[in-house]
Amino acid sequence: MNEPARSCELVVLQNNYGICKFGPKEPVPAWVDDGDFWSVSRTREELSVICEEQLIPSSVHAEGGYSCLYVLGPLGLTMVGVWASLTTSLADAGISVFAISTFDTDYLLVRQEELPDAIDALRESGHVVQF
Repeated sequence: MNEPARSCELVVLQNNYGICKFGPKEPVPAWVDDGDFWSVSRTREELSVICEEQLIPSSVHAEGGYSCLYVLGPLGLTMVGVWASLTTSLADAGISVFAISTFDTDYLLVRQEELPDAIDALRESGHVVQF
C-alpha cells in the first residue's frame, strides 16, 4: 500500500546553484563534483548539470541564481503526493520550481529572489523550513 504524503521538513542549502546545459554526447565536466550538492541527468537531447554556481565557468551555457531546498528524508519510494504537497503551494504563490529527485529524497530549486516567498508559502502549507 502506498504511504500518503505528509508535511515535510526542508533545509535551505547555503550555496547558490546554477543549471547547465550541454550536448547529449558531451562528457560530464570534471569541475562538477567539487561542490557539496550536484546532480547530472543525461537524455538523448541533452546533458543537464546542477551544481554550485561558483564552479561554473563563464563559457558554459548556464542559468544561475538558484537557491536549493532539501527535503529531509529518507522518503519512501511508495510515498505519494510529496511533490504535489510541495509544489501546489509554490504554484499558488506564482513560484517556479526546478525539481530533482534522488533515491532517498527530493530537492527544489527556486530563484534566489523568490526564496523568501517560497519559504512563506511552504510554511503556510504546513511544511517546516529551516536554515
